[in-house]
Order: sequence, then structure tokens, then C-alpha cells
Amino acid sequence: MATKENARRKLSQISLILMIFTSVFGFTNMPRSFYLMGYGAIPWYILSGITFFIPYAFMMAEYGAAFKEESGGIYTWMEKSVGPLYAFTGTFMWYASYVVWLVNICSTIWIPLSNAIFGSDKTSELHFLGLNSTQTLGMLGIMLIIVITFVASKGLSGVSKVASIGGTAILLLNVVLLIGSVIVFIATGGKFKEPITGIGSFITSPNPSYTTPLSVLSFVVFAIFAYGGTEVVGGVVDQTENAEKTFPRGMMIAATIISIGYSLGIFLIGIFTNWKDVLSSDKINLANVAYVIMNNLGYQLGLSLGMGQATAVVIGNWVARIVGMSMFLALIGAFFTLTYTPLKQLIEGTPKELWPRNIGYVKDGIPKVAIWVQCGIVVAMIFLVSFGGDIAKVFFTRLVLMANVAMTIPYLFLIIAYPYFKGKSSIKKGYQVFKSKTTVMVVTILSAAIVGFANFFTIIEPMTSGDYASTIWMVIGPVFFSVTALLLFRRYTRRYKNGVYRLLRNDD
Repeated sequence: MATKENARRKLSQISLILMIFTSVFGFTNMPRSFYLMGYGAIPWYILSGITFFIPYAFMMAEYGAAFKEESGGIYTWMEKSVGPLYAFTGTFMWYASYVVWLVNICSTIWIPLSNAIFGSDKTSELHFLGLNSTQTLGMLGIMLIIVITFVASKGLSGVSKVASIGGTAILLLNVVLLIGSVIVFIATGGKFKEPITGIGSFITSPNPSYTTPLSVLSFVVFAIFAYGGTEVVGGVVDQTENAEKTFPRGMMIAATIISIGYSLGIFLIGIFTNWKDVLSSDKINLANVAYVIMNNLGYQLGLSLGMGQATAVVIGNWVARIVGMSMFLALIGAFFTLTYTPLKQLIEGTPKELWPRNIGYVKDGIPKVAIWVQCGIVVAMIFLVSFGGDIAKVFFTRLVLMANVAMTIPYLFLIIAYPYFKGKSSIKKGYQVFKSKTTVMVVTILSAAIVGFANFFTIIEPMTSGDYASTIWMVIGPVFFSVTALLLFRRYTRRYKNGVYRLLRNDD
């Protein structure tokens, strides 16, 4: 009976795939990519998928299968492969950047909900009990993080259910895009609104701002980072049913769907959207382009079915509202996942003595104290930004810049640790894709070079327009988080030398 109960509590294949999908796939990346590059975005997504995302997903699948019984996620993967200091530095930097992400999303998550309810962004007009819009959104964000923390503190069950809802919403949104564009294509006699005039359509951009080598490079970085986040689900390997088979299979299925989905979605948008007619307005930007494009899908769908212009406008508005609700549910799903899994990996992988007081206390697989400490930090930061005036807003802008690169550098930590992981005979590897030493080194060097280039360009890109401050703060971020991690680890080594000697011994 107990065995059946435990099996019911574990993540199924579908739940795992939806959680990966929620963590990685961003529906808005497709309309944004079409807005920036048109069909010219597709080759870069294919190249980024082949050179980075698919090899990286294979690596994560191998890690997950090998450490299927471990609860520490990416910390455990790197600690067992390289060492505790290396693992803690990378994991802490990665975790700290997600805390900043939580604060940021607490305010912006209401924009898609507003689009769903009102058909447009009304958040700037929101007022309650004498509070201005910024303060009102801040209070809503505070309530949101408290509710989500309460649910997450109860265990994986609630997190996976909400993450599954978010993943399902995005999948349905892709179904709407697929079916709607196919109907328009058939009804219009197989014509593309954005004409395909040969191979040049897949190389050049209709956007005049994205025709120089530098602007194209900035888009390549955008495409690479659109694939990030697979490591997030590393913290639930130990809670996945039949993990040795389910986790790598789920990772591969999700990676395949995401890789194909991005390129296919961009291609489908061209069926019903002409860049010059729809997206050339100065009022279109990265924040609203997804709603504009999907509104246009509904409008073109209505016209192609002969419903008349007035009816087509109504259909377009309702499709945009569906997008808003789907994006809200997807963000809620991602919010639950990222409130729980990064913290779980940081706390459960490390010795509890590393943390002040009882922050490392874990019960029923939940870092009970740490998750509420995290909530308190997020609440304090939201309150500071919402009520602290211009100085607080400048501080948070700089904090976001600090987290910008710090969120992706841990990809390098995981990639660089991979050859060490493969070389350790003491680690039982139940699932392997890359078997020869040559293949391992080739995929490691290629993936590391891709991520390294993306981060380097992200850092120097503001300098090209004279914004040296942004570049400096992006460099400060990884340095600050690394130094903080080193100080915490140094405190631990001084107070618990025996424990550290135990950690540092060579497993081989």
C-alpha cells in the first residue's frame, strides 16, 4: 500500500515534460523573433538548437539518470563530478539570479492578465485604497509570492499540478497557432502573407533595425538564451517515477518538441502576418508584439472564413485575450516551479551546516525554513521597489542587470563539469548518449563556446551604444554572487573542518 502511495506522489512522464516545457519554452519568443528577424530567425534557432540546446539537454539527461536517487539537483551533479566549492559557486549564482527573476515577475505577471480581462494593458491605471499603480502592483505581487510559497511549502504535488496547467496552456496556445494558421493558409489558396522569395527570405530580416552584423549577433544571443532552463528540473529527479528511464526520455521528448516548435511557430506566423503591414508601426515593441500578432491571427481567420471585417475584429480581440490568459497561466506555472526547484537544489544538495541557523532544515523533501526566508527576501525587495521611489527603482534595475549574465553562466559550470562527470568511474551512468572521449570533448567545447560567446556579447553589447554602466553592472553581478558564495563556503570550512574534509575527499 505504501509503495502505491509513493508512486502516486512521484512525477509522471507527462507531468515532467510539462514542467520542462513550462521552464524552457517561451511562446512569446516566436512572435518576438518574427518581429526582429522574420523568417531569418529560423536558421539561427536551428543552429542554436543543434549546437547548444540538444547537446545540453543530453548532458542534463545523463546527469539526471546517473544521480536519480539524489535530491540536490545540479549542486549534487557538479559536487560529485568536480567538487563542493565549484558546485556551490555555480549553484548559488544560478539561484540568486532566480530570486531577482521572482521579484521582477511579481510585478509584470499582471500585464497578460490585464490583456486577458480588458483586451489591453491597464496595469498603469490600477489604483487601490489611495495607492498608485506601482504600489498596487507591488501589493498584488507580495500577496502572490506568499500564496505560492504556502502552496510550494506543502510539497511537489501542488507545484507539479500548477506547472502542468501552465505547460498545458502554452501547448494549447501552440495548437491555436497551428490550426489557425493552417485554416488561413487553406482558405487563402496556399498563400503566405509574408512572401517567401527564395533562400534570401531565410537569411535577411524585413526589420531595418536587424540588417547589420552586430544586430544579427544580438539576435543569435536571443535565440540561444531562448533554450535555457532545462537544468531547473534537475531538482525533481529524485521525485520522478522510474527516474532512470523517465527523466532522460522526458528530457528528450521536451527538447525535441521545443526545438521543432520554435522554428515551426516562426514559420507559421508568416502565413497570416505581413511584416510591413502589421509590425512596422512605432507602437509595436517586444512587450506587446505577441498580442498584436495573435490578434492578427484571429482577424485573418475571421476574414478568410468570410465572416466580415467587424466580426473578424472581434475574433482577433478574443484570440489576443486567450493569449493573455495562457501567458498568465504559463507564468504562474513557471513561478511555482522556480519558487521551489532552484531553492530545493541549493539547500538539499549542500550540508545543512553551511547555512546560518536552521535554514538548511528539510522535512518531507521541502526546505521548510529556507522557502519562507526566500519569500521574506522577495517580499522585502518588492516592497522596496514599489514604495522606495526612484532610488529603489534604479537599485532594482541594476540588480536585474547583475542577474542577467549570472543566470546563464551556471550553464557553463554544468557543461565544463560534464567531462569530469564522464571520467569518474565511481559514478554509475545508467543512460549515456556521448560515449567516446572525443565526442564528449567536442560537445563540451562546442556548447561551452556557444554559451561563452552569448554571455560575452551580452556584456559588451551595451558598450557599443555608449552604455558602459550596464556592461559594468553585468560584470559585477557574477563577481558579487561568486564572492558571496565563497564567503559562505569559507565560513563553513572554518566552523566545520571535518565535514569539509569529508566533502573534499576524492571519490575515485
